[in-house]
Amino acid sequence: MTEGEAAPAPRTPALHCLVTGATGYIGGRLVPELLDAGHRVRCLARTPEKLRDHPWAGRAEAVRGDVTDAGSVAAAMRGIDVAYYLVHALNTGSGFEEKDRGAARIFAEQARAAGVRRIVYLGGLTPDGVPERHLSPHLRSRAEVARILLGAGVPVTVLRAAVIIGSGSASFEMLRYLTERLPVMVTPSWVSTRIQPIAVRDVLRYLVGSALMPDDVHRAFDIGGPDVMTYRDMMRGFAEVAGLPHRLILPVPMLTPRLSSHWIGLVTPVPRALARPLAESLRYEVVCREHDIARYVPDGPGVPLTFGRALQLALQRVQDAEVTTRWSSASLPGAPSDPLPTDPDWAGGSLYTDRRSLTMDASPEALWRIVEGIGGENGWYSFPLAWAVRGWLDRLAGGVGLRRGRRDAERLRVGDSLDFWRVEAIEPGRLLRLRAEMRLPGLAWLEMSVDRDGQGRTRYRQRALFHPRGLLGHAYWWSVAPFHSLVFGGMARNIAGAADGASRARRQPAATGR
Repeated sequence: MTEGEAAPAPRTPALHCLVTGATGYIGGRLVPELLDAGHRVRCLARTPEKLRDHPWAGRAEAVRGDVTDAGSVAAAMRGIDVAYYLVHALNTGSGFEEKDRGAARIFAEQARAAGVRRIVYLGGLTPDGVPERHLSPHLRSRAEVARILLGAGVPVTVLRAAVIIGSGSASFEMLRYLTERLPVMVTPSWVSTRIQPIAVRDVLRYLVGSALMPDDVHRAFDIGGPDVMTYRDMMRGFAEVAGLPHRLILPVPMLTPRLSSHWIGLVTPVPRALARPLAESLRYEVVCREHDIARYVPDGPGVPLTFGRALQLALQRVQDAEVTTRWSSASLPGAPSDPLPTDPDWAGGSLYTDRRSLTMDASPEALWRIVEGIGGENGWYSFPLAWAVRGWLDRLAGGVGLRRGRRDAERLRVGDSLDFWRVEAIEPGRLLRLRAEMRLPGLAWLEMSVDRDGQGRTRYRQRALFHPRGLLGHAYWWSVAPFHSLVFGGMARNIAGAADGASRARRQPAATGR
């Protein structure tokens, strides 16, 4: 090394990590973070096939097994340095605490037998001064699992978090749907409970950093963001970041956790079996008592993230029109706060979709000419009066209406205005995606694609997507839904018909010439 040349950064030792719960919310996001940190990863899953849709599937090893089966856990532990325990029975059915207890004991015993250097466990933040027997079954079981693992006979890191903010997190999705769908909320008394939420990015940073803790570290750490707030504050903060009007929140003391879970199940798509333990946990004040984790996983500038910044990241893909609007899963999440293809159907917020697909005799080239020529003087190939009325209404509301037309009669490029749409993406011969610029209580896209089906026939596929903003957005979608068959269905049929007609017209002169 010559004088003045910077010394190379120390290399992080590569570890062999076992991740349980890789099909779950945190596990599915932890695996790529460990891989990017240079570690090797093995995933233990009851159904490894569920991991195939993850973008990192080809980079990690997947083995079949269950944390309640000692044999499969022992096999998965061979050669492992750090074992992550991210498995929980998230329900209140009979015997779930015993199941959690038994699985934790098996994991602890097999980790010790295999010579694992460290166990890392993500549990729940418990309230200060509340006896464990008075906790909800959900929190009580989390605390018992932590205690069992800490007695494993190997170094253990327990991270205790409250509400995790990230698209796909059950706690965050419940917050999202309650706030989006109810401008006036009659809520349980737990909306006044103080909570210390944490961004999923920070949770993952602490999990990855825990792998390298010194061997003499054997303890639990409270982890949270910089903001301590009530659930009411969180709902109002969400409304502000999402651009929703101020929410009126009216607490009602008589709503028990059981009634709350029914209420949450009615208002949101979060399953009641999941909503109940979440609602029960919100009865308790969960605030960090220390921040000792920073001694071993330094925070650095700007982290942990504030609640507002965590919300912005969780909502970023929709706000920036980066929703997965492609026909394949090629548009993959680029950050831990993004939704994954394997997240539950109810995660990610509301995104209404109208899909149409047709095959035809026309060539893909003929069909693409129709698609790229849409709008302006060529119109929208369905119910012209409906499109005209929508344009007039948009102008009355202060929007652009249909008056902008097209820049070019035949060709489009990204950024072009197209009546009350904007060209967001174009792949010549294959894909055109438009983003609506008319006045709407939400965000809307129209996507048209050209390809071939399994029999080699030309196929036209069309999707209209709408992300509602607040209750008005949901009402708007359902008010126009009865007309979709006429407007979008007619559009797909007429585009296919126009392509077939253009193909026949091109073939006819050649046939006459013979």
